[in-house]
Amino acid sequence: MVTQLTSSSQKDIIYPESDGQPMADNTKQFELIVLIKKNLDVLFDNDPNVFVAGDLLWYPVEGNNLTRRAPDVMVAFGRPKGERGSYLQWREDNIPPQVVFEILSPNNSAKEMIAKFKFYEHYGVEEYYLYDPDTGELTGWLRSGDELAEIEQMVGWVSPRLGIRFELSDGELQIYRPDGGRFLSYVELAQEQEQAEARAKQAEAKAEQAEARAEQAEAELQTLRTLLQERGINPDSV
Repeated sequence: MVTQLTSSSQKDIIYPESDGQPMADNTKQFELIVLIKKNLDVLFDNDPNVFVAGDLLWYPVEGNNLTRRAPDVMVAFGRPKGERGSYLQWREDNIPPQVVFEILSPNNSAKEMIAKFKFYEHYGVEEYYLYDPDTGELTGWLRSGDELAEIEQMVGWVSPRLGIRFELSDGELQIYRPDGGRFLSYVELAQEQEQAEARAKQAEAKAEQAEARAEQAEAELQTLRTLLQERGINPDSV
């Protein structure tokens, strides 16, 4: 599939929606990309103007289909949710993704990662996070003027844009939501949902039981009042 730009001032330019590269090179990298992307979806589910994408080609310059990158995960504040074949910045109020994540794989070369850093720095990324699952190394950069400055201490760091906290446990990346909950895998999210539904059903059952007991008590009280009245006793005077 391609996204095609029509302009009266220039020839139609095709912006490919695929660079022919796989989303991930191994299962560990793939799981981490999905973990971050899906948990950010959940985190900003109620905000219609936060767009989260994984492995989506970003074209920052109109008329240039060679200048592009596909961050493993990117977040654009101020842009509506919705399907896109690619992120054409000039069609997005010229808003670049403010936050990007990259998960290293053994096939990522130093030259490639330097080129990505320069791209993100040049085209306006505010926060850039890089994690190597093989070494457990976590690095982050925060925009300072025209540059991305390295964050000195990533353990315990809280993203200014996302509000999430980064931790390392035995070299494994752990990310926590603003409410303190940990980013969960798809299976863990499903289990949490099942547990929440089970708790809701239990609460509903308890409420129904309490209502039934109250109705039974009321019926027993009414029976007693009727019995007293039949014997000529005013139940209100007892």
